[in-house]
Amino acid sequence: VVFDKTGTLTEGRPAVKDIRPVGGLDADALLALAAAAQTGSDHPVATAILDAARDRGLILASAEDARALPGRGLAARVGGRDLLLGTRRLMAERGIDTAEYEATAAALEDAGLSPVWVAQAGGPVLGLMGVGDRARDGAAAAVAHLKALGLRPAMITGDTERAARAVAAPLGIDTVLAEVLPEDKAAQVEHLRDGGGVVAMVGDGVNDAPALAAADVGLAMGSGTDVAMEAAGITLMRPDLSLVADAISVSRATQRKIRQNLFWAFIYNLVALPLAAAGLLTPMIAGAAMAMSSVSVVTNALTLRRWRPNRDNKGGRS
Repeated sequence: VVFDKTGTLTEGRPAVKDIRPVGGLDADALLALAAAAQTGSDHPVATAILDAARDRGLILASAEDARALPGRGLAARVGGRDLLLGTRRLMAERGIDTAEYEATAAALEDAGLSPVWVAQAGGPVLGLMGVGDRARDGAAAAVAHLKALGLRPAMITGDTERAARAVAAPLGIDTVLAEVLPEDKAAQVEHLRDGGGVVAMVGDGVNDAPALAAADVGLAMGSGTDVAMEAAGITLMRPDLSLVADAISVSRATQRKIRQNLFWAFIYNLVALPLAAAGLLTPMIAGAAMAMSSVSVVTNALTLRRWRPNRDNKGGRS
């Protein structure tokens, strides 16, 4: 069961938890530059930075030529500076040397924060901001329930490996797919399937839709986007991760009933057909036996109404 991180395992409301300016700027100046560049963006990280600037009462300059760089960050011109904000990958692609500040980034990642690098185009680095998001209530219990069902939970994210594992470890998730670009999520799901796994994908965002469609079973959070819900086979009507295990549990109970019903239907026919062929069944008895077969199958199926979530051991009972 592969969980998207932001908005699925976490609440989807990141906040700026730490600001590390370098190169002569103070924290407010760095935050003001970053927030000005993010003006007009509805990305959760942009919202977190803008909220932090508003909370500090900062006055923001106007941004020009702002361009989103999906999976990496953005570029914009603020106050005569050509700025780049985003991941270490973006810095490397633009030839900006980050070696001097890797220890700072590692400290943020160890705290479970995603570093947002702020730099001038071509260098130097102006600072880093640590952005974090709180895990959903009950996320650890939901992961433990999936393990009890014999399933292997995994987390997929664009965060760095170190930051991703700092978030996954307290939830009990050992398999982490980190630094995955939005357009590569579906390929990661297909890779797991190619390895022989039956994969369920749980997500909520627009960029999760291809992965939801690529999985054997896609589960969308009802609090997510319409695109994700359209691509998924199952929509969880509440943002409650325990519903993932419940959906799998009731599916297993349904499959058990199907197998039981097929078994009894075959037994009826296996016994009755030779007797009928031998002339040992009158039409009246044969008709009654056929009705009994149908009644037993329907009655057994109706016992599914007794299914209830059982989160203390191995799922729902029927």
